[in-house]
This record gives sequence, C-alpha cells and structure tokens, in this order.
Amino acid sequence: MNARYPAIASDILKLFAARGADAVDVPVLQPADPFLDMAGEDLRRRIFLTESETGASLCLRPEFTIPVCLDHIHTQSGTPRRYSYLGEVFRQRREGGNEFFQAGVEDLGDTNTAAADARSVADAHALLSLCLPGQDLTVTLGDQAIFEAVLAALGLPRGWRMRLARAFGSAELLAAALGDLAAPTRTSALTEPVASLVADGDRDALAAHIAIGMEQAGLSPSAGRTPNDIARRLIEKAELRSVRLSSDAFEALERFLAIDVVLDKAPAALKEFATGAGLTLGAALDNFAARAKAISGHGLTAGSVRYDAAFGRPLDYYTGLVFEIFGPDAERPLAGGGRYDRLLTLLGAGKPIPGVGFSVWLDRIEALREVD
Repeated sequence: MNARYPAIASDILKLFAARGADAVDVPVLQPADPFLDMAGEDLRRRIFLTESETGASLCLRPEFTIPVCLDHIHTQSGTPRRYSYLGEVFRQRREGGNEFFQAGVEDLGDTNTAAADARSVADAHALLSLCLPGQDLTVTLGDQAIFEAVLAALGLPRGWRMRLARAFGSAELLAAALGDLAAPTRTSALTEPVASLVADGDRDALAAHIAIGMEQAGLSPSAGRTPNDIARRLIEKAELRSVRLSSDAFEALERFLAIDVVLDKAPAALKEFATGAGLTLGAALDNFAARAKAISGHGLTAGSVRYDAAFGRPLDYYTGLVFEIFGPDAERPLAGGGRYDRLLTLLGAGKPIPGVGFSVWLDRIEALREVD
C-alpha cells in the first residue's frame, strides 16, 4: 500500500479481516467481454478498451465483482468463501476522476441467502460508520425477485417480464417501458425479407441477414450491438407490441411500485398489496421477510433502512436484494450492492454458486471526511 491509497485504507482492511473476508488481488487488465455481456452494452461507452496481441478485447478493470468471481472460478476455490478487495477501478464518469478507489466484499456460496444478504448490508454499513463516524447513514433497499414475482403473477409474457426487469433500476427506462405497455407504439414498416423473418420469429436467419448487411456496409459487430443482439431485439419488440395489459393489472403494478416504507413494515405492506391485488408472491415474499428479520438482527436503526419497491440497480446480473447507502447529503450513494445468483454460472462455473456483495466509493467518502 502506498501514499496514493486513501488514508482510511488500513482501517478498512482490518475491518474486512475481522469480518472473515479474505483479501484478494485481481489484475487491472481484464477480458472485456464478461463486463459487456453481464453489465450491458451501455458500459462500452464508459470503460477503457484495448486489444491483446491476439486480438482479444481487453479493458481496464471497471469494477471488482466480475473479476473476483472469475478469479474464484479459475482457482477452483471451495465455498462458502468471502473475498474482500481495495483497489483502483477505471471508468468514465460524469463527476469525479476516471480512476478511483473502491473497496468491498463478495460473499460466495452461502446457501442461507437471508443471512448472507443481511450480512452484506451490515458490513457495508459498518464500513461507512467506520469511515464517517457520527454521520447519519440511510439504506435504500429493493428486491429484483419481488419485482419479477409481481410481473409473473400479473400474467405478463416472458418478453415483457424481461424488458421490465432490464429497466428496473432506471426510472427513465422503466417509465418508458410502462408507457409502451399501456399504449404500445407503432414503428415504421420493416422491409423484406426482414419483416417476414421477424414475423416468423426466425432469429438465426434474421441475424445472418443482418450480418451480411453490416458487412456490406462496412460495419464491425465489435463497434456496437452484434447481429444476434439486433435480431433478438427486433423479434422481441414485435412480440411486445402485440401485448395489452388490462387496466386492473396496470393499476396493480403502479400500486406496487409506489410502495416505500421502513423495512420493518415492508413485509406487511407487500402482503397487503398482494392480497388486495389477488396475487400470490410465494417464495419471493417469504425470502423477503426472512431477510428483513435478519437485517434487524444486526442492530441497524429501524428508521434508517427503507424498502422502495421501485428501487433497483441497472445491472443485468442482480437477482434479488439490491441496496444503496447514502450519507447526510443523500445526493450520491456511498455504497451499493446486491445478490447475483446467476452470475457465476454465466461466467463459466460448473455449478450454480449463490453470491451477494457490495462496493463503496472511497473518493466520495474521502470528500465527506475532508468537509468534516
């Protein structure tokens, strides 16, 4: 550790060690494809890309979750296992520098999801309390699984569930998706043979046709969305335009998204919503209640943790808990994290490995410490 590291770094590392999280160091230069596949193409504009001598796409480490998970798979380490990290990440941002420090914990393989989720929230809160003693911290919590359970209970087809799930965490994207669901928009007519391929749902043939067109136009698939991505979206959009949601179902979805209560009242609020809407949320609601109870067991002040049904984090790999922690100014989150049970399988693990984790923005913390 050198002078470039934040002053609080050594205390953070001691906290991680005391909480049983093994320190891990992952390379700064990472394969780019896992980030683009898991975090979405929008990330391409914000990361620093390069190529290896063999033409493989590489990038400077934009975050730690995916590299830590890849390292876990590569080393074939056993689970459960808790990893901690503190280092630099590289990402273009609207505010602040493009090179900044993050610290966090990735908790892999614990099958008691309620306990692991609660521990992640508590560890993040403890880190911020250590760095910002005496400052008021508030936790905003959402749940991807609850949101998806509501969509399924409302009878939405898979295409719409996927689109809304991808929009979860972005108020703008979610509002646009809901607007299209209420009043589907018409698009300009497609030319042949694209129109017929879309109508038939023939994704492979459509992707092949698009690839030929891109090649003739001199467009490289690596410069943006791939032909397969474009074909998938065209077919999905055609399917989505054929769906109409009843007014009762749409109103129920809006009532759900309006739920915003302190965490200890959230299970009852969700149960009341489900009963009133005639929906069954099943295991998602049971898991939510178990997590809420586990979080309260860590001694967090009841009023400092809120559940916002419309809150998510716009990363494709989250599957359950999502959360952010704010300081007194509540302008930008100081910490964020969530559950990602599908991620390790998608990255190449031979069997499913549940995971949950968080990261903190040390530059934002340092700015608040300088004010004090």
